[in-house]
Amino acid sequence: MKCSNSMKFLLSGALLVVMGQAAQAAEVVVYSARNEQLIKPLFDAYTKETGVQVKFITDKEGPLMARLKAEGRNTPADILLTVDAGNLWQAAQEDLLKPVDSQALKTNIPAYLRDPGNQWFGLSVRARTVIYNRNKVKAGELTTYEDLAGPTWKGRLCLRTSKKVYNQSLVAMMIAEHGEEKTEQIVRGWVANLATDPFPDDTKAMEAVAAGLCDATVVNTYYYGRLMEKKPNLPLAIYWPNQKGKETGVHVNISGAGVTKFAKNEREAIKLLEWLSSSKAQNLFADVNMEYPANRSVMWDATVAAWGNFRQNQINVSEAGKLQTRAVMLMDRAGYK
Repeated sequence: MKCSNSMKFLLSGALLVVMGQAAQAAEVVVYSARNEQLIKPLFDAYTKETGVQVKFITDKEGPLMARLKAEGRNTPADILLTVDAGNLWQAAQEDLLKPVDSQALKTNIPAYLRDPGNQWFGLSVRARTVIYNRNKVKAGELTTYEDLAGPTWKGRLCLRTSKKVYNQSLVAMMIAEHGEEKTEQIVRGWVANLATDPFPDDTKAMEAVAAGLCDATVVNTYYYGRLMEKKPNLPLAIYWPNQKGKETGVHVNISGAGVTKFAKNEREAIKLLEWLSSSKAQNLFADVNMEYPANRSVMWDATVAAWGNFRQNQINVSEAGKLQTRAVMLMDRAGYK
Protein backbone atom coordinates (compact mmCIF):
# COMPACT_ATOMS: atom_id res chain seq x y z
CA MET A 1 0.00 0.00 0.00
CA LYS A 2 1.47 3.33 -1.09
CA CYS A 3 1.29 6.47 1.00
CA SER A 4 -0.04 9.62 -0.56
CA ASN A 5 2.11 12.73 -0.59
CA SER A 6 -0.09 14.27 2.10
CA MET A 7 0.29 11.15 4.28
CA LYS A 8 4.08 11.27 3.82
CA PHE A 9 4.02 14.93 4.82
CA LEU A 10 2.03 14.16 7.98
CA LEU A 11 4.31 11.26 8.92
CA SER A 12 7.46 13.29 8.39
CA GLY A 13 5.95 16.14 10.42
CA ALA A 14 5.10 13.76 13.27
CA LEU A 15 8.62 12.37 13.15
CA LEU A 16 10.08 15.85 13.41
CA VAL A 17 7.91 16.59 16.44
CA VAL A 18 9.04 13.39 18.16
CA MET A 19 12.68 14.10 17.33
CA GLY A 20 12.30 17.66 18.60
CA GLN A 21 10.80 16.44 21.86
CA ALA A 22 13.62 13.92 22.28
CA ALA A 23 16.20 16.61 21.64
CA GLN A 24 14.51 18.90 24.14
CA ALA A 25 14.40 16.13 26.77
CA ALA A 26 18.13 15.47 26.38
CA GLU A 27 18.77 18.49 28.60
CA VAL A 28 18.09 19.33 32.23
CA VAL A 29 18.13 22.82 33.71
CA VAL A 30 19.10 23.13 37.38
CA TYR A 31 18.71 26.16 39.64
CA SER A 32 21.43 25.61 42.22
CA ALA A 33 22.24 27.30 45.53
CA ARG A 34 25.44 25.26 45.59
CA ASN A 35 28.54 26.85 44.12
CA GLU A 36 29.64 25.99 40.60
CA GLN A 37 32.87 24.31 41.71
CA LEU A 38 30.87 21.87 43.83
CA ILE A 39 28.34 20.82 41.18
CA LYS A 40 30.01 21.18 37.78
CA PRO A 41 32.17 18.04 38.16
CA LEU A 42 29.02 16.06 38.94
CA PHE A 43 27.06 17.37 36.00
CA ASP A 44 30.03 16.87 33.67
CA ALA A 45 30.25 13.23 34.81
CA TYR A 46 26.52 12.75 34.21
CA THR A 47 26.73 14.23 30.72
CA LYS A 48 29.71 12.04 29.89
CA GLU A 49 27.82 8.93 31.01
CA THR A 50 24.39 9.68 29.53
CA GLY A 51 24.84 12.32 26.85
CA VAL A 52 22.25 14.49 28.62
CA GLN A 53 23.34 18.11 28.93
CA VAL A 54 22.94 19.78 32.33
CA LYS A 55 22.59 23.53 32.30
CA PHE A 56 22.70 25.30 35.64
CA ILE A 57 22.25 28.72 37.19
CA THR A 58 23.75 29.41 40.61
CA ASP A 59 22.56 31.94 43.18
CA LYS A 60 21.45 32.12 46.81
CA GLU A 61 18.39 30.04 47.67
CA GLY A 62 16.17 33.11 48.29
CA PRO A 63 16.67 34.69 44.86
CA LEU A 64 16.33 31.31 43.15
CA MET A 65 12.99 30.61 44.81
CA ALA A 66 11.80 34.14 44.04
CA ARG A 67 12.79 33.57 40.41
CA LEU A 68 10.87 30.29 40.26
CA LYS A 69 7.79 32.04 41.64
CA ALA A 70 8.05 34.92 39.18
CA GLU A 71 8.59 32.62 36.19
CA GLY A 72 5.72 30.30 37.03
CA ARG A 73 4.83 28.03 34.11
CA ASN A 74 7.48 29.73 31.98
CA THR A 75 10.42 28.66 34.10
CA PRO A 76 13.20 26.81 32.30
CA ALA A 77 14.20 25.12 35.58
CA ASP A 78 13.61 21.39 35.98
CA ILE A 79 15.37 20.96 39.34
CA LEU A 80 15.93 23.13 42.41
CA LEU A 81 19.13 22.15 44.24
CA THR A 82 19.90 23.81 47.57
CA VAL A 83 21.25 23.35 51.08
CA ASP A 84 19.34 22.81 54.31
CA ALA A 85 16.04 20.99 54.67
CA GLY A 86 14.52 24.25 55.91
CA ASN A 87 14.99 25.79 52.48
CA LEU A 88 13.66 22.73 50.66
CA TRP A 89 10.66 22.59 52.98
CA GLN A 90 9.93 26.24 52.23
CA ALA A 91 10.15 25.61 48.47
CA ALA A 92 7.60 22.81 48.82
CA GLN A 93 5.33 24.99 50.97
CA GLU A 94 5.44 27.71 48.32
CA ASP A 95 4.29 25.19 45.70
CA LEU A 96 7.53 25.32 43.72
CA LEU A 97 8.12 21.54 43.67
CA LYS A 98 6.15 18.46 42.66
CA PRO A 99 5.95 14.96 44.17
CA VAL A 100 8.22 12.36 42.57
CA ASP A 101 7.30 8.68 42.56
CA SER A 102 10.68 6.98 42.24
CA GLN A 103 11.50 3.64 43.80
CA ALA A 104 15.20 4.30 43.24
CA LEU A 105 15.09 7.50 45.31
CA LYS A 106 13.05 5.83 48.05
CA THR A 107 15.56 2.97 48.17
CA ASN A 108 18.68 5.12 48.05
CA ILE A 109 17.65 7.92 50.42
CA PRO A 110 16.53 7.06 53.99
CA ALA A 111 13.07 8.29 54.94
CA TYR A 112 14.37 10.79 57.53
CA LEU A 113 16.48 12.51 54.86
CA ARG A 114 13.62 13.16 52.41
CA ASP A 115 10.29 14.93 52.30
CA PRO A 116 7.45 12.74 53.60
CA GLY A 117 5.54 13.77 50.46
CA ASN A 118 8.53 12.98 48.20
CA GLN A 119 8.85 16.53 46.89
CA TRP A 120 12.55 16.73 47.78
CA PHE A 121 15.38 14.35 48.61
CA GLY A 122 18.60 14.69 50.57
CA LEU A 123 21.68 14.03 48.44
CA SER A 124 24.39 14.63 51.02
CA VAL A 125 24.42 14.79 54.81
CA ARG A 126 25.85 17.66 56.83
CA ALA A 127 26.64 16.95 60.47
CA ARG A 128 26.49 19.91 62.88
CA THR A 129 28.60 18.88 65.83
CA VAL A 130 30.95 20.09 68.55
CA ILE A 131 34.52 21.26 67.86
CA TYR A 132 36.74 21.74 70.91
CA ASN A 133 40.24 22.85 71.91
CA ARG A 134 42.27 19.71 72.75
CA ASN A 135 44.46 21.68 75.17
CA LYS A 136 41.59 23.08 77.23
CA VAL A 137 38.84 20.44 77.35
CA LYS A 138 39.24 17.41 79.61
CA ALA A 139 37.97 13.94 78.84
CA GLY A 140 34.35 13.57 79.93
CA GLU A 141 33.54 17.28 79.92
CA LEU A 142 31.69 17.03 76.61
CA THR A 143 28.50 14.97 76.47
CA THR A 144 25.50 16.52 74.69
CA TYR A 145 24.32 19.68 72.94
CA GLU A 146 22.04 20.22 75.90
CA ASP A 147 24.90 19.99 78.42
CA LEU A 148 26.64 22.96 76.77
CA ALA A 149 23.98 25.01 78.60
CA GLY A 150 25.20 23.77 81.99
CA PRO A 151 27.44 25.50 84.57
CA THR A 152 30.56 23.56 83.44
CA TRP A 153 30.61 25.66 80.27
CA LYS A 154 30.18 29.11 81.81
CA GLY A 155 32.29 31.55 79.76
CA ARG A 156 33.69 28.73 77.60
CA LEU A 157 31.33 28.59 74.63
CA CYS A 158 31.48 30.24 71.20
CA LEU A 159 28.62 30.13 68.70
CA ARG A 160 27.86 31.31 65.20
CA THR A 161 25.09 33.88 64.88
CA SER A 162 21.47 32.77 65.12
CA LYS A 163 20.79 34.57 61.84
CA LYS A 164 22.18 31.63 59.82
CA VAL A 165 19.76 28.88 58.79
CA TYR A 166 22.13 26.17 60.10
CA ASN A 167 21.58 27.19 63.73
CA GLN A 168 17.89 27.86 63.12
CA SER A 169 17.55 24.29 61.87
CA LEU A 170 19.50 22.93 64.85
CA VAL A 171 17.15 24.67 67.27
CA ALA A 172 14.09 23.65 65.23
CA MET A 173 15.14 20.00 65.46
CA MET A 174 15.63 20.41 69.21
CA ILE A 175 12.07 21.74 69.46
CA ALA A 176 10.89 18.62 67.62
CA GLU A 177 12.74 16.49 70.15
CA HIS A 178 12.27 18.35 73.43
CA GLY A 179 9.37 20.74 72.95
CA GLU A 180 9.57 24.53 72.98
CA GLU A 181 9.85 25.16 76.71
CA LYS A 182 12.82 22.87 77.34
CA THR A 183 14.58 24.00 74.15
CA GLU A 184 14.29 27.63 75.22
CA GLN A 185 15.90 26.78 78.56
CA ILE A 186 18.78 25.13 76.69
CA VAL A 187 19.30 28.06 74.31
CA ARG A 188 19.20 30.52 77.23
CA GLY A 189 21.90 28.43 78.86
CA TRP A 190 24.03 28.60 75.72
CA VAL A 191 23.70 32.37 75.64
CA ALA A 192 24.60 32.62 79.33
CA ASN A 193 27.73 30.54 78.69
CA LEU A 194 29.06 32.56 75.75
CA ALA A 195 32.64 33.79 76.07
CA THR A 196 32.00 36.52 73.49
CA ASP A 197 29.41 37.71 70.99
CA PRO A 198 28.32 35.21 68.29
CA PHE A 199 30.49 34.99 65.18
CA PRO A 200 29.39 35.60 61.57
CA ASP A 201 30.51 32.16 60.39
CA ASP A 202 31.62 28.72 61.58
CA THR A 203 35.27 29.22 60.62
CA LYS A 204 35.69 32.33 62.78
CA ALA A 205 34.07 30.51 65.70
CA MET A 206 36.58 27.65 65.35
CA GLU A 207 39.50 30.07 65.06
CA ALA A 208 38.39 31.63 68.34
CA VAL A 209 38.38 28.17 69.95
CA ALA A 210 41.86 27.45 68.56
CA ALA A 211 43.12 30.80 69.90
CA GLY A 212 41.83 30.03 73.39
CA LEU A 213 39.11 32.68 73.45
CA CYS A 214 36.66 29.89 74.21
CA ASP A 215 36.85 26.11 74.55
CA ALA A 216 34.16 24.71 72.24
CA THR A 217 31.73 25.61 69.49
CA VAL A 218 29.11 24.00 67.23
CA VAL A 219 29.76 23.87 63.48
CA ASN A 220 29.14 21.93 60.29
CA THR A 221 31.94 19.40 59.94
CA TYR A 222 32.98 20.41 56.42
CA TYR A 223 34.07 23.80 57.79
CA TYR A 224 36.29 21.91 60.21
CA GLY A 225 37.69 19.85 57.34
CA ARG A 226 38.48 22.92 55.24
CA LEU A 227 40.14 24.75 58.14
CA MET A 228 42.27 21.77 59.19
CA GLU A 229 43.33 21.22 55.60
CA LYS A 230 44.77 24.74 55.58
CA LYS A 231 46.02 24.76 59.18
CA PRO A 232 46.59 21.15 60.30
CA ASN A 233 48.43 22.15 63.49
CA LEU A 234 45.48 23.90 65.12
CA PRO A 235 44.61 22.27 68.49
CA LEU A 236 41.08 21.38 67.35
CA ALA A 237 39.18 18.10 67.43
CA ILE A 238 35.66 16.80 66.71
CA TYR A 239 33.33 15.51 69.39
CA TRP A 240 30.17 13.59 68.51
CA PRO A 241 27.50 14.47 71.10
CA ASN A 242 24.34 12.64 72.15
CA GLN A 243 25.67 9.14 71.44
CA LYS A 244 24.93 7.27 74.66
CA GLY A 245 21.96 5.08 75.53
CA LYS A 246 18.69 6.64 74.44
CA GLU A 247 20.29 9.91 73.34
CA THR A 248 19.12 10.65 69.82
CA GLY A 249 22.42 11.30 68.05
CA VAL A 250 24.22 14.02 66.16
CA HIS A 251 22.12 16.72 64.51
CA VAL A 252 22.24 16.31 60.73
CA ASN A 253 20.88 18.31 57.84
CA ILE A 254 21.15 17.89 54.10
CA SER A 255 21.84 19.40 50.78
CA GLY A 256 19.20 18.13 48.42
CA ALA A 257 16.94 18.72 45.46
CA GLY A 258 13.47 18.40 44.02
CA VAL A 259 11.79 18.55 40.63
CA THR A 260 10.19 21.94 39.95
CA LYS A 261 6.42 22.13 39.61
CA PHE A 262 6.55 23.24 35.97
CA ALA A 263 9.56 21.19 34.85
CA LYS A 264 9.62 20.87 31.07
CA ASN A 265 11.89 17.83 31.23
CA GLU A 266 10.45 16.04 34.24
CA ARG A 267 11.48 12.55 33.15
CA GLU A 268 15.11 13.55 32.63
CA ALA A 269 15.08 15.55 35.87
CA ILE A 270 14.02 12.45 37.82
CA LYS A 271 16.71 10.40 36.09
CA LEU A 272 19.33 12.95 37.15
CA LEU A 273 18.12 12.88 40.78
CA GLU A 274 18.19 9.09 40.74
CA TRP A 275 21.74 9.13 39.39
CA LEU A 276 22.83 11.64 42.04
CA SER A 277 21.45 9.30 44.73
CA SER A 278 23.19 6.24 43.29
CA SER A 279 26.35 4.59 44.60
CA LYS A 280 28.14 5.72 41.47
CA ALA A 281 27.53 9.41 42.10
CA GLN A 282 27.19 9.72 45.86
CA ASN A 283 30.89 9.95 46.63
CA LEU A 284 31.31 12.56 43.92
CA PHE A 285 28.46 14.57 45.44
CA ALA A 286 29.54 14.28 49.09
CA ASP A 287 33.33 14.15 48.88
CA VAL A 288 33.77 17.40 46.98
CA ASN A 289 32.53 19.35 50.04
CA MET A 290 33.65 16.94 52.78
CA GLU A 291 30.07 15.89 53.47
CA TYR A 292 28.58 12.44 54.08
CA PRO A 293 26.71 10.38 51.47
CA ALA A 294 22.95 10.28 51.97
CA ASN A 295 22.92 6.77 50.49
CA ARG A 296 23.90 4.56 53.41
CA SER A 297 25.40 1.86 51.19
CA VAL A 298 28.18 4.24 50.09
CA MET A 299 31.55 4.37 51.84
CA TRP A 300 32.65 7.66 53.40
CA ASP A 301 35.57 9.59 51.99
CA ALA A 302 38.81 8.78 53.84
CA THR A 303 39.09 12.33 55.24
CA VAL A 304 35.67 12.36 56.87
CA ALA A 305 35.94 8.70 57.89
CA ALA A 306 39.02 9.64 59.91
CA TRP A 307 36.84 11.86 62.08
CA GLY A 308 35.14 8.76 63.50
CA ASN A 309 31.76 7.07 63.34
CA PHE A 310 28.64 8.54 64.90
CA ARG A 311 24.94 7.90 65.22
CA GLN A 312 22.73 10.38 63.38
CA ASN A 313 19.56 11.90 64.79
CA GLN A 314 16.79 10.31 62.72
CA ILE A 315 14.00 12.81 63.31
CA ASN A 316 12.82 13.72 59.80
CA VAL A 317 14.78 16.74 58.61
CA SER A 318 11.56 18.33 57.34
CA GLU A 319 11.01 19.41 60.96
CA ALA A 320 13.82 21.92 60.40
CA GLY A 321 11.47 23.70 58.01
CA LYS A 322 8.18 23.19 59.83
CA LEU A 323 9.55 24.58 63.08
CA GLN A 324 11.94 27.19 61.69
CA THR A 325 9.73 30.21 62.43
CA ARG A 326 9.21 29.05 66.02
CA ALA A 327 12.95 28.44 66.35
CA VAL A 328 13.78 31.97 65.20
CA MET A 329 11.27 33.46 67.66
CA LEU A 330 12.63 31.27 70.47
CA MET A 331 16.24 32.30 69.83
CA ASP A 332 15.17 35.94 69.81
CA ARG A 333 13.40 35.52 73.18
CA ALA A 334 16.48 33.79 74.59
CA GLY A 335 18.74 36.68 73.56
CA TYR A 336 20.66 34.60 71.01
CA LYS A 337 21.78 37.19 68.49
